[in-house]
Amino acid sequence: MRINILTIFPEYFDVLREVSIPARAREQGHVEYRVEDLRDYTHDRHNTVDDAPYGGGAGMVMKPEPYFEAVEEIDPDGPIVLLTPRGERFDHDGAVKLSLEEELTLLCGHYKGVDERVAEELVTHELSIGDYVLSGGEPAALVVVDAVVRLLPGVLGDHQSAASDSFYDGELLAPPVYTRPPEYRGMEVPEVLRSGDHGRIAEWRREQALRLTRERRPDLVEDSGDGADDEDPADHESAG
Repeated sequence: MRINILTIFPEYFDVLREVSIPARAREQGHVEYRVEDLRDYTHDRHNTVDDAPYGGGAGMVMKPEPYFEAVEEIDPDGPIVLLTPRGERFDHDGAVKLSLEEELTLLCGHYKGVDERVAEELVTHELSIGDYVLSGGEPAALVVVDAVVRLLPGVLGDHQSAASDSFYDGELLAPPVYTRPPEYRGMEVPEVLRSGDHGRIAEWRREQALRLTRERRPDLVEDSGDGADDEDPADHESAG
């Protein structure tokens, strides 16, 4: 997969080449990153990327020219995504869909927003990672890249590692996880997880996933039609 990122802060994305799963995916040849500095597509001596909004008002607006010229230079295939608070909420299903593409282009905005002509003529998707405002689109772009890249075939090495994540299957949150030691400061790992009984373990994990989802994201249980309201998973807990 090839991921293009248009930004006025290209150094923000050095982490993709240096740290954790995104860097390892690049080293293994699963993904290629191309980060373009929008200031390289300006034509004045100050490399101006913003200007005052028509109609007045506070703040500045990102100019259209750098985005158009950068996209024309890259000539990408696949989705062109603008990261913006007004966009569609980015979720796991969205990450899966983007991971199936061969190329993905992310546009980072700043200031009061991006000239609307960019959204109307260049962009295929507008995405938001949450109901809050960031200083720019860069943190959101990193979130999208991380969520997408880890789903690429071969990146994690073990499909089951991704398949047990929250939201992966049936939109339930992930159950609790434990590792050694079996007892720490008086806190014990649930007996069922040490039993070796894979059937009981699977049942316990399912019950815990339902319990956590009902407590923290009841909207997910309602949307899934899981029937979790028919009985209380706590009645069957074997946590010990």
